[in-house]
Amino acid sequence: MIPFDEGRARLLLTQACETAGLPEPDGARLLALGENAVFDLGDPAVVAKVGRGPALSDRAQRELAFAHWLAGQGLPVVRPYEAVAPGPQSAHGHPVTFWHRLAPAVRPARPADLAPLLRTLHALPLPPFPLGRRDLLAPVERWLASAEGQVDPADVAFLRERRDAFAAALPGLAPRLRPGVIHGDALPRNVHVGPDGPVLLDLETFSQDLREHDLVVLALAHDRYGVPDEEYRAFTEAYGWDVRDWPGFAVLRGARETASASWVAQQAAGNPAALAEFGRRVDSLRAGATEVRWYPF
Repeated sequence: MIPFDEGRARLLLTQACETAGLPEPDGARLLALGENAVFDLGDPAVVAKVGRGPALSDRAQRELAFAHWLAGQGLPVVRPYEAVAPGPQSAHGHPVTFWHRLAPAVRPARPADLAPLLRTLHALPLPPFPLGRRDLLAPVERWLASAEGQVDPADVAFLRERRDAFAAALPGLAPRLRPGVIHGDALPRNVHVGPDGPVLLDLETFSQDLREHDLVVLALAHDRYGVPDEEYRAFTEAYGWDVRDWPGFAVLRGARETASASWVAQQAAGNPAALAEFGRRVDSLRAGATEVRWYPF
């Protein structure tokens, strides 16, 4: 398997830009490397997202469709770059999408910036095209398989067992909120606060499912990633409810923790920090230590 690192992503980006009729991205600046490699092309004012693998092609197509629909609903969202052919470009099977670069941020986004966007989103009707469920656990096998030979097989077996247990428990959850359109990865890092206010980013996990999914994300960020008490409280006050009061919280949190630990596995090859973080997450899950701090990648 060819590793997906910055060098590989740049080669794929060059091919996609050529296909799209954009200038060679010689000076492109890497912004993030995760499920996608995200690049600022500089000139033109475009951001490109290079998918980690062909399995993300359908998701990239849906993300573009969601962005167009949400903009039509009046929700402030990042906009696809329309001076290229519609749909993702394919570079050796990897999906590449292009987006208008936003104006520089006036300040970092905070949880309280996210809450009004979610309230607006959760009030929307369903779009005129089908949405899938927010299957948190579906990519776990792909992430773990990509780490074969890099992580302890016992850790992989433990996460697979947790995945199966939570997958069996999720269908039995009784929602407090009316199910519908959700973001799926609702964190402040996916909000950009520009001159005109907060804008919602990273629409690739948009789904039709329990609205509680979007609230558990920040509750877990408070418990595991160090979001301060006062910022989490500001979020729940602005949204109007604390999902931790919901009986299904532990199940949804456990499923998301399992997915989050598995996600780090795909970063482990050649990355000692990712390997150490994977071990930290798995060890804390084994011990039931819900207070152990996790660190983002």
